[in-house]
Amino acid sequence: MSDTTEPIDVLITTAFLHPGDEVDHALREAGLATRHEPDLLARPRAERSLLLSQVRAIIAGTQPLRAEELQAATRLEVIVRTGVGYDSVDVATATAAGVPVCVTAGANRQAVAEHVFALMLAVARRVPENIANLADGTWQQLTGRELHGATLGILGLGSIGKAVARIAAGFGMDVLAYDPHFDEAFAAANGIRRATLDEVVAEADVITLHLFLDDSTRNLIDARRLAAMKDDAILINTARGGIVDEDALVAAVRDGIIGGAALDVFAAEPLPADSPLLHTPGILATTHVAGATREARGESGRMAAANVIGVLGGGAPQFVVNPDYQAVPA
Repeated sequence: MSDTTEPIDVLITTAFLHPGDEVDHALREAGLATRHEPDLLARPRAERSLLLSQVRAIIAGTQPLRAEELQAATRLEVIVRTGVGYDSVDVATATAAGVPVCVTAGANRQAVAEHVFALMLAVARRVPENIANLADGTWQQLTGRELHGATLGILGLGSIGKAVARIAAGFGMDVLAYDPHFDEAFAAANGIRRATLDEVVAEADVITLHLFLDDSTRNLIDARRLAAMKDDAILINTARGGIVDEDALVAAVRDGIIGGAALDVFAAEPLPADSPLLHTPGILATTHVAGATREARGESGRMAAANVIGVLGGGAPQFVVNPDYQAVPA
């Protein structure tokens, strides 16, 4: 375990960041010792705890940071998630320890919004089926549907939801949206109709999810809401897998209750190879890559590094999701 006793200022668990890259260089130029551990949880518990006991900051990917890891990180001053979702971090434990949890807000908004439309078009125009048929030697001209004139329902009109709405305007879609903190000014400027959650579910031809995962949104799209959708509606989820009841979704697509679905996120990741989500006609799945562009990942890494450098230099953390951490005595 000798390699775990070296000084570590910044532990990096984000898989797309690497030793010697732009982010690593920026941190080291700031005088910070870095350590890359994309498979942190694969280490034995004692080794993992010793390593964590030394770190002052964590730049985190999607690998979980549970209470066990955070309680071992007794010198920890800040956690920055390279993304906008933070359900992989035990925020309550971090807050109790007085540690701010931050995100890289806005870094991947365009990437995710564009992926939404890649999925939407793929399902609407039956692209995967066409490709599979042609590869099998079948020349079958399947009938798809147009997005122009269709109603797009956006659940979550935040940064990404707004980027989706802007693209939808270019397709000539009618947009309605639900958000607990609805931005009236943006909606008015972009021709978006405010609707309740149930109105979006009932009226939209395509529903796209852009909500955080918490107790209020877990299994939000369940069997009841799926049954309330149009029978040819398409569901897109690039937010978090737990928002959709996956068993209910499989049944709804299989039984023709809705027209189809495309998912980039899942309740369990990696998605098991025998998951019904991969073997149900009408469901398209991608490997949590909506935000995986060179541009988005580059910006996310730069934002994370800048935030860590600022905090460890005595500055205030940016894009904090747990402001209550400040109430904990130092």
